[in-house]
Amino acid sequence: MKHLHSTIAIVLLLALVIAIVITLANYLGNKPYNRKIALIGFIAAHLQLLVGIIIYFTSPLGLQAFSGENMKNGLSRLYFLEHPLMMLLAIVLITIGYSKAKKLSDPKKANKTVLLFYIIGLVFILSRIPWSTWSLFA
Repeated sequence: MKHLHSTIAIVLLLALVIAIVITLANYLGNKPYNRKIALIGFIAAHLQLLVGIIIYFTSPLGLQAFSGENMKNGLSRLYFLEHPLMMLLAIVLITIGYSKAKKLSDPKKANKTVLLFYIIGLVFILSRIPWSTWSLFA
């Protein structure tokens, strides 16, 4: 499951970068909003959330996570509190951006909305990825 979570993380990062780049090109070129491109990042984020929730609640560490000892240990705190919380906030932002843009009739505003929310979501994700434990870099 952890390997799947890491693999989907790569897919999510690529999907968000692609969605941001294409949406930025559409925004700067006054082109119409491409909802399908934004949907790729939206789906990848929710798939990652689903796998993350499964890992969090089936892990034996998840049940013992909320203790004072874990708050003192930076790596434990990252895994049981900081990482899940920031990822959840990022996915909420991505969802809000996608949903708001879908309702807008002005393509410039829709592109701007996706750009803003997806970039902030991406920054949140990048800030709390446990880089030292990723198999790509270890």
